[in-house]
Amino acid sequence: MSKTKPIGVNFEELESQCLPHLSVDCVVFGFHDNQLKVLLLKSKFIDEWSLPGGFVGKTETVEEAATRVLKERTGLGEIFLNQFHIFSDPKRSNPGLKPENMKKAGVKLTNYEWLGQRFLSVGFYALVEFSKVDPQPDVFSQTCEWKGIDEVETLMMDHRQILDKALETMRLQLRYQPIGYNLLPEKYTMPELQKLYETILGRELDRRNFQRKILSYKILKRLPERRLGVAHKAPYLYRFDLEKYNQALLDGLSGDW
Repeated sequence: MSKTKPIGVNFEELESQCLPHLSVDCVVFGFHDNQLKVLLLKSKFIDEWSLPGGFVGKTETVEEAATRVLKERTGLGEIFLNQFHIFSDPKRSNPGLKPENMKKAGVKLTNYEWLGQRFLSVGFYALVEFSKVDPQPDVFSQTCEWKGIDEVETLMMDHRQILDKALETMRLQLRYQPIGYNLLPEKYTMPELQKLYETILGRELDRRNFQRKILSYKILKRLPERRLGVAHKAPYLYRFDLEKYNQALLDGLSGDW
C-alpha cells in the first residue's frame, strides 16, 4: 500500500484514523527568478495564510505523514525533507476550525471538538525545484501558492515562527552541508548558484571567494556549454556531481560562509 494514501477523506472516520494531539507542518522552499519562495495555503475560513500541514495517521510515522502531505500539496513523491523542530505551545489551536466553519465547507464530523484540540506539531522543511511543483490546496484552503520570503508577513497561528525556524535551520545547514541540488534546475551558472546561497543567507558573498570555496568541495561538474542570451560574457553551465554531493551530505563540509 502506498505510504502517500490520503487520510481523512471520510471525515466521519478522521478521529479513528489519526493520532490525537499530533500533527505535521511543512515549510516548502523553492527558488525562482533569484527569489527564495515558500509554498502557502489561503484559508477558506479566515483571511490568513498558512503552511501546508496535516494529521498523523495511526499507522504512520511522522516522516510518512509529512511525505504524504507534501505529495498531496506538490504532486512530488521524491522530496528532500528535514525534520527540524517540535512546536508545543500549550495554547496551540487553529481558530478557523470551528464547527460552523466546518459545516459551511461540507466537512461533517461526529466530534468537531477533535479538530479544535491542542496539537503538537513536528516541523519539516522541504527543498524542491520550483518548476516541478503543481500546487494543490487542501480541503481547508481555497488556494495554494508560492510567495517570496520577503512578501510573507503574518501567518496563521504560530506558522510565522515555524517558517523563521526553518530558515534559521537551513542557514545553519549551509555551514556543514551542500544545498542546491533540490532547488536548482539540472544545469545552472556559478552566479545563479551564488545567488541561491546569498538569498538563503540574506547577505552578499564575495564572488571569487565563493567560487574558490564551492569548487574546492568537488561537488560540481563544469559543462562545456555556456548560458547564452545574457548581457555579459556567457558563463559556463554547471551541474552537481550527485555521487559526491550525496557523500558530502553524509561527511559534511568544512568552514563557514
